[in-house]
Amino acid sequence: MADTLYHALVLNLHQPHGNLEHLLQHNEWEAREILFATDRIPRSLVDYPDVGRVHLALSATLLETLVHSDFQSRAYGIVDCSALIWSLCNSPTIDMLGTAYYHPVMPLIPPADWPAQVERWRGFAHRLFYNSDFQGFWPPEMGFCMEMIPLLRRMGYRYVLADSEHVQPVESMRWEEVRYQPHIARYGGEEIIVIVRDRDLSNAQESGMEFDWFNKEVRERTKNCDFAPLVTTCSDGQNGGWFRNVTPGSNFWDAFYKPLMNKARASQDAIQPIFIKDYLDRFGATGEVTVGPGAWNTGWHHGNDFVQWTGTQAQKDALTRVDEVSQAVHGALRNAAHIGSHNPELLALLEEARWRVLRAETSCNFFWGDAWVMRCHSDLDQACAYLERANACFN
Repeated sequence: MADTLYHALVLNLHQPHGNLEHLLQHNEWEAREILFATDRIPRSLVDYPDVGRVHLALSATLLETLVHSDFQSRAYGIVDCSALIWSLCNSPTIDMLGTAYYHPVMPLIPPADWPAQVERWRGFAHRLFYNSDFQGFWPPEMGFCMEMIPLLRRMGYRYVLADSEHVQPVESMRWEEVRYQPHIARYGGEEIIVIVRDRDLSNAQESGMEFDWFNKEVRERTKNCDFAPLVTTCSDGQNGGWFRNVTPGSNFWDAFYKPLMNKARASQDAIQPIFIKDYLDRFGATGEVTVGPGAWNTGWHHGNDFVQWTGTQAQKDALTRVDEVSQAVHGALRNAAHIGSHNPELLALLEEARWRVLRAETSCNFFWGDAWVMRCHSDLDQACAYLERANACFN
């Protein structure tokens, strides 16, 4: 077995547009739990600059809320959101991952919208997290397909995270080699490093686990490794009682991650937290894999075939309409470019239509089934209204 075991912790933080504001007004305790869970991250790491290593992926809709002055004023008695953003930006224990602006399941939305979702998040986040280099990409809901690789490389991403259930080696590899080493995936003449999420250990991370159990489990799983294993666990970072529990000693940070960091500090033989980019600098990537289209597991869904977001006819119909309205908006944008239009009213109307289509693609609009799918249609209705006004400008 390798002398050192490395652990990469990844936490996804997302709130759909307006949700946190709504909760603060109508369900204040849940909003408090979410804010406390987010604020607890840098606070839990502040005393561990030498060993704390956490990757965070934050949707732009959550960041929009946290930086909005009105929300900051409303939340000030709960969490100082401005100080929170500063801590996330300046902590040596936190590495920011890139993601998509409105948190869509990327393989389910029109590929023509992928660049805008990725570019807009990166532009927005660069202004906030000016110290971050964003080497890694977090696909929302871990929804990935190989066709995304050229875009991610063009945007400068070095690696992408994928769920272990969807990763297949091109040539023969042992189970632990597939799961605990970075690999290369190739598509369209481009290649990217794939970091494999251990689904089983991530399930335990989300539901609640003690360090001693994790330590024994990881050592058992990696006992046949003849390389330095990278064990990657990914889960939501602000959902569920394990992360939201405010009782000292009874949440993820107090009961699991602080003991892990204390052990890492005390002995090099202990599991060592590491940033993925630092592991790659030290050990590189080995072997080639393909990644089948799929997502991570959520609740009672396994992530295959994206059934969480496509299981009902209402979900399918909404996704079909997203594609239709997106095509219409892109067609109007091409027409404006073709005629060389500099009409500010036309361009403003098309931009209003475009970002509403992007927001309609939010994963939550589909994940909650028929209960939230009307939010998708509401944004698409607005997009169509702006598109009609824009089309009148062509005439």
